[in-house]
Amino acid sequence: MTVQERRSAAWLLLTFTLPAKRASKRVEIWRKLQRYGTVPLGNSGYLLPSDASNEERFQWLASSIRKYGGDASVVRVESIDNLSTAQLKGRFSEARVREYQELMQELQTLSRQPAEQRSIARIGRLRNRFQEIVDVDFFESPLQERVRELLERASSSRTAKAGVAAKINPKDFQKRIWVTRPRPGVDRCASAWLIRRFIDPKARFAFSPEDQVPPQGVPFDMFHERGFGHRGTDCTFETLEKEFRIRDPRVAVIGQMIHDADLLDDRFGRKEGYGVDEILKGWARQGFPDEKLLERGMELMEGLYHSPAK
Repeated sequence: MTVQERRSAAWLLLTFTLPAKRASKRVEIWRKLQRYGTVPLGNSGYLLPSDASNEERFQWLASSIRKYGGDASVVRVESIDNLSTAQLKGRFSEARVREYQELMQELQTLSRQPAEQRSIARIGRLRNRFQEIVDVDFFESPLQERVRELLERASSSRTAKAGVAAKINPKDFQKRIWVTRPRPGVDRCASAWLIRRFIDPKARFAFSPEDQVPPQGVPFDMFHERGFGHRGTDCTFETLEKEFRIRDPRVAVIGQMIHDADLLDDRFGRKEGYGVDEILKGWARQGFPDEKLLERGMELMEGLYHSPAK
């Protein structure tokens, strides 16, 4: 296949066989296929949209299958004669709709509980699950934003109630380890930049699930009792800006950009943050590790801070 043909390939197809005695390995492979957001193509194999990240996943999986004594091939497909592009996209969308609907049911159940009884650990697990679905929502289901709204609504009053005290001493937050969730997006990268530039110049950053934050860490953009996250209608960047009383007018404008890009409510009518968000999503799909994503995101924010177009 030529370079041009590789570029035109719209889909990736993984075909494989495993020896019958490898039942446990078959389950392991199937779970990874589920996590990657694949859809089955009859008996032919499993399908993903063609991009660098998905190709890397399939190649890694094919290598594992061969190691287990099976055969595997990754095929680049330009089109499928009996299925249109719209039909193929529909199959991916249907899979994501089912997953979003399951999450919506859990969130609706959680929202019926009094705010003080909502488990932070449970909210964290739901948020992690939401992010997992978003990561494989290749064609951006309309339900994505509905679930995001339910998640923020279920957590906002609980987080506000459990948040840090209204008045804090910035000296207590020097040379700390600041902890956030893996796969940082626009709010987390911007918040890390704000922390390093205005709050804790010697800050170090680490990644952890919601329920495994080390005692010495300072959580941010997590649903955690002693951390800094969304508060009411504010994103994490805005929470940090207010808690640490950062009065820089350029920071205020960036906060509006990040708010609109993260919460998607067009409260300030700022579109610049959407571009930063899309760049970060592109790097994430290329398979950049969390540390590199955060570092590059912070560099983007530094450039935005110095941009004359505010």
